[in-house]
Amino acid sequence: MSDHFDGRRFFNPAGMDAMPFSKVPRMLFTRRTPWPRRVPVTRRPLPAVGPGDIAITWVGHSTFLFQTDRGNFLTDPVWSERASPVQFAGPRRVRDPGLSLDALPDIAMVLVSHNHYDHFDRSTLRVLEQRYHPLFVTPLGNAPLLRTVGARRIIELDWWQAADGTPVPVTLTPAQHFSARTPFDRNRALWGGFALQIGGRLIYFAGDSGYGPHFKQIRAQLGAPDLALLPIGAYEPRWFMQAIHMNPAEAVRTHLDLESRLSVAMHFGTIQLTPEGIDEPVRDLGAAAGELGVPPDRFRVLDVGESLLIH
Repeated sequence: MSDHFDGRRFFNPAGMDAMPFSKVPRMLFTRRTPWPRRVPVTRRPLPAVGPGDIAITWVGHSTFLFQTDRGNFLTDPVWSERASPVQFAGPRRVRDPGLSLDALPDIAMVLVSHNHYDHFDRSTLRVLEQRYHPLFVTPLGNAPLLRTVGARRIIELDWWQAADGTPVPVTLTPAQHFSARTPFDRNRALWGGFALQIGGRLIYFAGDSGYGPHFKQIRAQLGAPDLALLPIGAYEPRWFMQAIHMNPAEAVRTHLDLESRLSVAMHFGTIQLTPEGIDEPVRDLGAAAGELGVPPDRFRVLDVGESLLIH
């Protein structure tokens, strides 16, 4: 018996659900703070990684490159210009990827948290499969879509399930979100985050999630992360987004719920999905961290293309 699957569709156990598709037009007519058309990005050489080291590079949005002595991994890789089913319309990135596809090292594993267009980019995934034939790890129900890009090595996981045969131990963690590629396939595939054990360290990638009790459950079952990658953007208007996207204050509370040694912000400043301004997430994060007593060096904001080396 599952607490998040009714036999046909997945759901959030806490009872929070995404707004119905019929509410999307109202959300789209919310007054939007204009973003700049383009923001320059400084691409930097990738750091050298020694034995036992972990380097994490923010490519943009929810895409990170992990360099480890057990292989190189990607999270939710998106290199396309738009987060959309077509490349002539839809939300467009204002910051180029912090690393070119051609600059990637060999990729052993790709983690795909759910099937939304800003996380599941078929064009990028097709290139990765053709070049590297990586292992794809994803929640239940996403394998058929991965096969459409040619992926051959796929592991599907349920919440709390640990993968077999991955370069490092990987567990799928709960998230409060939803899935859909069209108006007709809502919640047919699962969503989630990932906990990775790398060299004795616990690294947590939250994927997309609203704030909820699952973060304390993750801390209780898996331990306090050494590093948590947490979303802080795409949170307005709250009547529409609260169930599925944390705002910066909730991200800080998540950092505290997890008892994370270090958190890094993601899912902001790359693609305008919602009305808030491009700088609001970082400004609100700083204010919330100050109010809740979290020092800036405990919840960091990286530049696109910036790397963090963990010895």
